[in-house]
Amino acid sequence: MTSRQITVLGECVADAFTESAPTAHELALRVQPGGGPANTAVALARLGTSARLLARLSGDVFGRLFRGHLEASGVDLTYAVEADEPSTLAVAELDAQGQAAYSFHAQNTADWQWTPGELARVDLSGTACVHTGSLALVRQPGAAAVEDFLAAAAPGATISIDPNVRPLLVRPEVYRARLAHWCHLADVLRLSEDDLELLLPGSSPDKACDVWHAAGVRLVVVTRGADGVLASLDGERFLVPAVPADVVDTVGAGDSFTAGLLHHLGARGLLGGRLTHLRLDDVADACRFASRVAALTCSVPGANPPWQSQVEQLVTAERA
Repeated sequence: MTSRQITVLGECVADAFTESAPTAHELALRVQPGGGPANTAVALARLGTSARLLARLSGDVFGRLFRGHLEASGVDLTYAVEADEPSTLAVAELDAQGQAAYSFHAQNTADWQWTPGELARVDLSGTACVHTGSLALVRQPGAAAVEDFLAAAAPGATISIDPNVRPLLVRPEVYRARLAHWCHLADVLRLSEDDLELLLPGSSPDKACDVWHAAGVRLVVVTRGADGVLASLDGERFLVPAVPADVVDTVGAGDSFTAGLLHHLGARGLLGGRLTHLRLDDVADACRFASRVAALTCSVPGANPPWQSQVEQLVTAERA
């Protein structure tokens, strides 16, 4: 168990996966708890990190599902808000490669209604790292309160951001307009290759890293699916190959990778400031660990990240 907590801020989303129905004129849905920040908090807790989720949880059927799932995984919900608004729903259809295409039902839902007062009561004195991303950073009316919370947290905690661009809900230019400010606040920027193309169309990963370093972020990590991971620490770069996996679907893989990265750094006492003592070897080790966590997530349906014991079993099998 790490000595200091990682606090995650953001949405819980009901992921409804389409399935075959008894007749041609019906549609069956299998609903699982999801949402990038919630997935990251669950993965952190299962890996053994003290993880707290700042979320606005509805009292509806999906909100109750989220709460049970988070508590069963060991996530601290001390500062979760009991929200009156409904939960956010995402309907996901998987292709032959296990990639999900989403449609969102997110109008006026609980996740985006953060107020400054709700976040002002959060005690971060025991927090080494604050992680956020995805829609909580860009969906109004709560996005401004979230940014102000990050700015207030930055002097005492490492700030980690995953943009997780969702163009069906928020236009990519909204993310682009805020990205330089996020890089000024953040110490860690983790994003996918798809995010990179939406944020800096036509730019190479190396060029993108240069742009984001210049804006202020020290560590940039780009996950590239089967092509592995590109990591850049103050402009020093390396590639980590992907861990082989029998892919069922890729839902939650990026969130699990982020959790593995932060867990590994936190367990070694490297979180809690501006990453002053972080070395390239530390990042490489963390990325290798995170890749194992992501591979195990891909091997099961939905966003169901592994427990620490499962990661240890994978490491043992690799050494055999």
